[in-house]
Amino acid sequence: MEPLANKIRPTNLKDFIGQESLVGPANPSKKLGAGPLRKAIEDKHLFSFIFWGPPGTGKTTLARIYSRAIDARLYELSAVSASKDDIRKIVDEPDTLLDKRPKVLFLDEIHRFNKAQQDFLLPYVESGRLTLIGATTENPSFEVIPALLSRCRVFILKSLNENELGSIIKRTKIKVSKDAIEWLANMANGDARMAITAIENCKRLYGSVTMQNLKSTFEHTFIRFDKKGEEHYDTISAYIKSMRAGDADAAIYYLARMIEGGEDPKFIARRMVIFASEDIGLAQPTALVVANEVFRAVETIGLPEAGINLAHGTAYLALAVKNRSVYDGYQEALNDVRATGNLPIPLKIRNATTKFMKEIGYGKDYTKYDTDSYLPEKLKGKKYINKK
Repeated sequence: MEPLANKIRPTNLKDFIGQESLVGPANPSKKLGAGPLRKAIEDKHLFSFIFWGPPGTGKTTLARIYSRAIDARLYELSAVSASKDDIRKIVDEPDTLLDKRPKVLFLDEIHRFNKAQQDFLLPYVESGRLTLIGATTENPSFEVIPALLSRCRVFILKSLNENELGSIIKRTKIKVSKDAIEWLANMANGDARMAITAIENCKRLYGSVTMQNLKSTFEHTFIRFDKKGEEHYDTISAYIKSMRAGDADAAIYYLARMIEGGEDPKFIARRMVIFASEDIGLAQPTALVVANEVFRAVETIGLPEAGINLAHGTAYLALAVKNRSVYDGYQEALNDVRATGNLPIPLKIRNATTKFMKEIGYGKDYTKYDTDSYLPEKLKGKKYINKK
């Protein structure tokens, strides 16, 4: 059975709700032009771009509206399961006398493509054999290789507000009480697909959509790992605290829970790199090397195999000796900088680039390995790093 979210999906901008900054019409009275994506659609402008925004904000819908408007052949893939062969098949599909339309590839969750897969995609986008529409919930500046990112425009989508969600909910044609609409709009956290699915499931389970029935539906249907919700933060917190306590078993468990729940492995790897400097630091400097190599492995290998690299790194960091002196010292130094501003740097360690600077004392009495403090006068004697 086709999901309700698909049945009511708009096919043109007239019916699309939300993302006014991207697809809103021109407003001469406010001296505002049409949104950039609306302008591209109206002008039938063919170019590659990336949608960056939370789930359920219209990325897939807008990709389909754009492709239909420019009369393109649209191919949809998910980076979670797609391979190089899938892309190769699209590129190699021959044009015919009756169909010479441009090929547009909508690649959902593009951040799940590793560097090698993105490198493979690059020449097709560069040559124009494929027009790429990427969709991601993660910052593309971290997740998309620079060469590919430079050939795409990035459109930022925002979570839908309660009024927008309320309008979308009404389109389901299912009777929903006013208080239930308000509760659901708040609970869905800007995700239209979640709201529609909740209504569909509630109707199927209970026959009517009341606030109490919706609450029961959420308890039964949406018990899952939500990358943007409370469980996301609770689980990564448990993971970090387990490593900090040296409990490798617990850390591996929470790692497995995140991977199985669909967490982005690069998010986990980034946390490991931070942990290596913040919690291990000088006690075992090689921890940062290991964490960076795990991050690189995740980038180049991808799941599921990269889960082994993450587990290896997790166990290493959890069992490593801990020393937070560098992190604590850096935080203290930041506080001093913010409290005291740009204190004068001692003359003897200033850079004497001209004769005049030398004459007024820049660099005077400086010798290598001088044991005197190099801190500004006001902070002399301050110790930020515990070397023990």
